[in-house]
Amino acid sequence: MNLTLRKELPIIGIVLLPFVYLAFIWNSLPEKVPTHWNYKGEIDHWGDKFSLIGLLFMLPVLTYVLLLAAPKIDPKKRIVLMGGKFHQLKFFLVLCMSLLALSIIYITKNQSFSSPNLIPVLTGVLFLVLGNYFKVIQPNYFIGIRTPWTLESNEVWKLTHNFAGKLWVIGGFAVVLGGLILENNYFNIVFISIIAVLAIVPMVYSYIKFKQIEKSK
Repeated sequence: MNLTLRKELPIIGIVLLPFVYLAFIWNSLPEKVPTHWNYKGEIDHWGDKFSLIGLLFMLPVLTYVLLLAAPKIDPKKRIVLMGGKFHQLKFFLVLCMSLLALSIIYITKNQSFSSPNLIPVLTGVLFLVLGNYFKVIQPNYFIGIRTPWTLESNEVWKLTHNFAGKLWVIGGFAVVLGGLILENNYFNIVFISIIAVLAIVPMVYSYIKFKQIEKSK
């Protein structure tokens, strides 16, 4: 077994874990399963249980395939410079997606949320993971804050990701903490607000830094 395959096997195992769990409970699932819940945690849409298979391909499988291909198809050819850090990032991202898939299958099987904030809390963990890796992500078209200004300037990319990394860690921690202590109605407002901040503020920051650097030349 070559070294590359040996390194990928643990991640492949994580990708397959939700499939194993789904196969284990398949016969106990009804033909129609809940596929969507409203903000109160109440079921408001139903679908065929085969849709769960598609969910697994959309979460851990697609994430793994994209991250596996990214270093080879990245036009900037900078992802490979991350070395082992990229493999770690790939491991944690696939793990988060698999845990999210497992949670959705478990919730679907029980047809109600044991904790309505469970999935957003897992999303908060994902923000924490990404934020911790932002400072080592090299300029690329697949991962990170990809604005016209970060992709145009390596300096703007570095400044933006150093800033955004800290912001995403704080935001991720706030999401996890809010999901654990706030009631669902209040948490929804907090969650959406944090998502907006994490998406918009780094974009604005990258534009401002780009203009500042342009003026200083």
